[in-house]
Amino acid sequence: MNSKINAGVIGAGHLGKIHLKLLEQSEHYNLVGFHDVNAEYALKTEEEFGYKYFRNLDELLEQVEVIDIVAPTTSHYEIAKHCINLGKHTFIEKPVTETIEEAEDLIIQAQNAGVKVQIGHVERFNPAFTAAKPFIKNPLFIESHRLAQFNPRGTDVPVVLDLMIHDLDIILSIVQSEITEIRSSGVSVISESPDIANARLVFANGCVANITTSRISMKNMRKTRIFQRDAYVSVDFLEKKTEIIRMEEADQGMEQAADDYSMFLTNAEQQKKRIWFEYPDVHSNNAILDELESFAESIKNNSEIKVSLRDGAKALEVALKIIENFHGGTQILS
Repeated sequence: MNSKINAGVIGAGHLGKIHLKLLEQSEHYNLVGFHDVNAEYALKTEEEFGYKYFRNLDELLEQVEVIDIVAPTTSHYEIAKHCINLGKHTFIEKPVTETIEEAEDLIIQAQNAGVKVQIGHVERFNPAFTAAKPFIKNPLFIESHRLAQFNPRGTDVPVVLDLMIHDLDIILSIVQSEITEIRSSGVSVISESPDIANARLVFANGCVANITTSRISMKNMRKTRIFQRDAYVSVDFLEKKTEIIRMEEADQGMEQAADDYSMFLTNAEQQKKRIWFEYPDVHSNNAILDELESFAESIKNNSEIKVSLRDGAKALEVALKIIENFHGGTQILS
């Protein structure tokens, strides 16, 4: 099945324009047009970029098979529910909804309608992360830093929902265990909602994740470090770099065959270890285009969604519990 899928976009703000441009470029989609509640702004967008503006949302929905929701989070639930009930495959930007109850209801609605829904957790498609994934096995400790310079856009919501939720989704995707404890703190500096946040997640399998997020930093950073038995994995989401450091028992033959990518050390128990470095190939890509085309492939092949509604709901649930804990400190979940 090579035919293009008719698609439309709801929301033509900064990110919405990016989605419009990529859908128009994609070999998988035929961009029909877009809808935005701000008619004056939408008409200017139509005039400047040439995308067809549909003043009436249902007129757009009549002509598409897929709808891409890039509207404010406050409207996600009502828009997505309407589109799903009309039988439209639906892509929803993160966070999926405002509340976990809304997300759970959308899961039921999508199952009843027999449509596919994908959530826009774009870091899953970051080439540094996809290069690192084959090396990630049973993490024991994870440390994530996501720091951003101040930008008024997005400050109407806590930094946890604006930025940290990216790392929550990544961590939940690689730690196959339930969270048993959450500790968190948040500080408002410029905005009415927290601009800096830290969360510590403890999982039932013993893994611990420490996540720090700020949107008032002097420099940008998006880095996650994953520690596991005999290996360390570093993923730089911003610079698109991946580094693997492995460790194994060493013997004399290994030491004699050492190269520039390995070194040897002896621990306190007098055990000799070989440490070597790997730098997996990171293939340049457009992660937003990849997530949209992944959705198209799931629809065409009736295959599993890469970032499901359930994934989006899990990330949102943890994010909301972290925010709740800003005032309570610790939440024991087991």
